Amino acid sequence: MDEREWIGEGLRFGCTQCGHCCSIPGFVWVTEAEAAALATHLGLSLDAFGRRYLRRVGDRVSLVERSDGPCIFLGEDRRCTVYAARPRQCRTFPFWPGLVNSPETWAAVKETCPGIDSGPLHSRAEIEATLRKPT
Repeated sequence: MDEREWIGEGLRFGCTQCGHCCSIPGFVWVTEAEAAALATHLGLSLDAFGRRYLRRVGDRVSLVERSDGPCIFLGEDRRCTVYAARPRQCRTFPFWPGLVNSPETWAAVKETCPGIDSGPLHSRAEIEATLRKPT
């Protein structure tokens, strides 16, 4: 049996921009193209953006976090200040392998994410395609 067979025809999700997923400490991986898009969005050179907002973690690059843990771009109103230019990792939440591999994990994420099981239906094919693309 396919590990994601439980998804059936798809899953419902609609981002409410509540900011919870941005409040959890962790890495937000960015590609060079994503860093360039963020820099442009903020009106900065790529070099200036990198010095201020990026950190190297092994052979990858991540956004820095605020000292209290949340993403550097989470505003005081708990809204993403770069939503239109946010990285793919942010755009594809909650359709990440670790979150859609079981109904139990999906239900656990739902406890803190009001967008889970609401909003538009994302087809199983769409979710699988998202999972296949590298982050």
